[in-house]
Amino acid sequence: MEWVHEIERRIGVQAVVFIVALAASAAGDREIQAGELTFEEHVRPIFKANCFQCHGEGEKLKGDLDLRLRRFMIRGGESGPVIVPGQAVEQSYLFRRIRDGEMPPSDHKLSPDQIELVGRWIVSGAVTAREEPETLGKGLMITQEEREFWSFQLIRRPEVPVVETGDRIRTPVDSFLQAKMAEKGLSFSPDAESMTLLRRAYLNLVGLPPQSHEVVQFLTDDSSDAYVHLLDRLLDSPHYGERWARHWLDVAGYADSEGYNSDDVRRPHAYRYRDYVVRSLNADKPFDQFIQEQMAGDEMVEPPYEDLTPNEIEKLHATGFLRMASDGTEPMIEDREAACNQVVADTIKIMSTALLGLSVGCAQCHDHRYDPISQKDYYRLRAILEPAYDWKNWRSPSQRRISLYTDDQRAEAEAVEAEQAKAQEEKDKKATEFVNTIFEKKLALLDGSLHEMLREAFSKFSPYPLKDERSDKQKELLNRYPDLEVYADLGRLGTGNIGMYDRKLAEELTKFDEKIKAIAARRPDEAFLRVLTEVPDEVPTTFLFHRGDYRQPKDSVSPGGLTITSPEGERFDIAENDPALPTTGRRLAYARWLTSGKHPLVARVIVNRVWMHHFGRGIVGTPSNFGLTGDHPTHPALLDWLACEFVTPSVPLPGETTPGRPWSLKRLHKLIMLSTVYRQSSVPDPEKHAIDSGNEFYWRMPVRRLEAEVIRDAVLATSDVLNRRRYGRSVAVTKDDVGQIVVEVDDDEKKSDLTRDRLPSDGDEYRRSLYVEVRRTRPLTVLHTFDAPVMLTNCVQRNSSTVAPQSLLLMNSDFILKQARQFARRLRSQAPGNLVGQITYAWQLAYTRLPTEDELGMARGFVEQRVADLAGRPEDVAEKQRDETEEAAKPEVDDSELLALTSFCQVLLSSNEFLYVD
Repeated sequence: MEWVHEIERRIGVQAVVFIVALAASAAGDREIQAGELTFEEHVRPIFKANCFQCHGEGEKLKGDLDLRLRRFMIRGGESGPVIVPGQAVEQSYLFRRIRDGEMPPSDHKLSPDQIELVGRWIVSGAVTAREEPETLGKGLMITQEEREFWSFQLIRRPEVPVVETGDRIRTPVDSFLQAKMAEKGLSFSPDAESMTLLRRAYLNLVGLPPQSHEVVQFLTDDSSDAYVHLLDRLLDSPHYGERWARHWLDVAGYADSEGYNSDDVRRPHAYRYRDYVVRSLNADKPFDQFIQEQMAGDEMVEPPYEDLTPNEIEKLHATGFLRMASDGTEPMIEDREAACNQVVADTIKIMSTALLGLSVGCAQCHDHRYDPISQKDYYRLRAILEPAYDWKNWRSPSQRRISLYTDDQRAEAEAVEAEQAKAQEEKDKKATEFVNTIFEKKLALLDGSLHEMLREAFSKFSPYPLKDERSDKQKELLNRYPDLEVYADLGRLGTGNIGMYDRKLAEELTKFDEKIKAIAARRPDEAFLRVLTEVPDEVPTTFLFHRGDYRQPKDSVSPGGLTITSPEGERFDIAENDPALPTTGRRLAYARWLTSGKHPLVARVIVNRVWMHHFGRGIVGTPSNFGLTGDHPTHPALLDWLACEFVTPSVPLPGETTPGRPWSLKRLHKLIMLSTVYRQSSVPDPEKHAIDSGNEFYWRMPVRRLEAEVIRDAVLATSDVLNRRRYGRSVAVTKDDVGQIVVEVDDDEKKSDLTRDRLPSDGDEYRRSLYVEVRRTRPLTVLHTFDAPVMLTNCVQRNSSTVAPQSLLLMNSDFILKQARQFARRLRSQAPGNLVGQITYAWQLAYTRLPTEDELGMARGFVEQRVADLAGRPEDVAEKQRDETEEAAKPEVDDSELLALTSFCQVLLSSNEFLYVD
């Protein structure tokens, strides 16, 4: 602590006590020696986060003070110099102001550690790492230290470490991890048992437990490549895309409703983007193409978007990625301009967190306080989107729809409409004839002197379409003779009140209605796409907003990428308008830059996210923050090697004679899952735990709770009611009688043509959770309880909580109780009258293993005791006789045994072994 003695000599013991007390709060961190302190590395980040907005990067320098350079601080501002290098901290005005809490003026003050560090830097001479620039313009300056930050470096393939060979090193992934473990005296745990590995792989890749025949298929494969064959089958499964689509839809912010306010208007066509993601992942579409289509699929299709081919439709589907943000611009709202700009801001957030691993939103109002992202950079990104999201010439969601009608379908629809109009004309003519006939019959019963006046008054009124040209005198006249108010519903289906006077005439009109309905039914359904497109020849100018306020536009900004993601002096700019394309080409150019292999972030971000979903945490623990405030990678060399291998494969995998396709997500899965680190046991080792309690070195497989959707899907699969139908409209949700959100459609919504074909039917209520409607204001209770996100914008990393409502749901939820009963029925049907067989089968279905002798004995004792208890309480049995999935109670054979078995099944479905994967 030599610096303490130096300060004591200069400023006295009292000040030393103050500073040492501050330093004590940083106990446990490596002490930075005074000689090591530099402005650029240690002090500038503190000032950037807390001071530069007023004293450096803002539009005006408050107090004429600029803190961006050491010499600016020595020069000072209106109050004179603010630091005196090499002298006591009390002599530095800046230090006194931050120490006394006077600066920054906001509630957010510097921490004691930061104050102490600034003080030591001043006392040690206010050293800089290098000679400061002679001139410095306004705004953000990117330092060498920021450019040297790990995530902004170009990705280069590191050498695979040479470690002791053996069966524990299966892939280069293991070599990187073993090299790090060796530094701590750690090693991999033994391989997991085959059934544990089987269940792990199934839940990880397809999100469903293995079925009995799949277990048999794996166990009877005696080849040395049985595990490789297993991975190949799972990656080829159509359920793979459903499982991994959920991960991507999280970061894309997928929702089936607009959000923004409590109206939460439905998005009837959003599901087509969800299906696009599933199909793309199942097809193992190269991920660079996957990104490009989502960013600019419309720019790959020649407008106008009519009579589209399947390939063109797919590319337009993809742009739903940029339409996922909450959109409150339809119906018309009071502050429409604010809502439009919020859509753009949220879209930029989704785009940046999903692809760049950065949250750039801070730069909407001012230069980013932590990362080297200027406000101008933020609006360069915005300029990429504005030709499609022109807030001054806004298109509401319904105005952005694209019809999937082909020319043939449109012609067919026009022919049907013409035929329908002709039939309607015939009906209207006949109805008018019937109305006049009835009217004349009723009129004949009245005094002849009134006939002409009544006819004239009657001719001036009809209820549909509404026509009322009667005078007050004529109204009064007709009101005296209500029998003369005969009418037909002209122009729509219905007979008016003709049936009150003549049933036969009404029946004749009803036949016309049936004919019209039959004709209308032949009209081809018109499907629509929810897409992002540009308006031809309309290229708006993007302006930087003062403090992010759209009402205060300043300088115009051209489109481009973040400055920090390009080498110094090589900022990525985009042409205002690409003359080779019918669109501006901005999004397409940006997407190609992102996937060029030269971008420092994209491949790292994607690989890290895949690793996170396999191991529960990423190599970078903050998957959407690769910036200065995010976590550093625990294994940076491994991350970069995986990123390079993802983009440009170099290592053949089993079954490959040469390295596989670039940007293959399935290949990346296989590379990771073939490794020893993935295949090892999760059983703790006390000695290794003492060295690495957080398992940062991956010496065992982490135990993870299943995600909400996997829990629900696994319950449905285990009870044998899972509807495996893929694709199509989302199954709607609503509130039940106790306020929980369940799969159903309420009575009001059943009246809507829009929701009619989303009603649960043919087991749709038991479809995979991926196909359940994602309403921003109505998250499905069984999913929300287990941490399924509410899509306010998007979700970059899910929580995994353990809270009381989860246990309460498993004990009391109608969903769990119903599925436990169905599970029990499945067991009885497979092993009737054989309790041991039923328990054994239950264990296989729920846990993918056989029960031990002790487990079998305990389970048998539980069921038998439960049967005995129920035998003495027949009222409980009678109460449970009604099956919740049927309309009426049906008597069960040995009902007490079914109820006891149901209780046993509920225990299995609620157990940790079912809810967790090891």
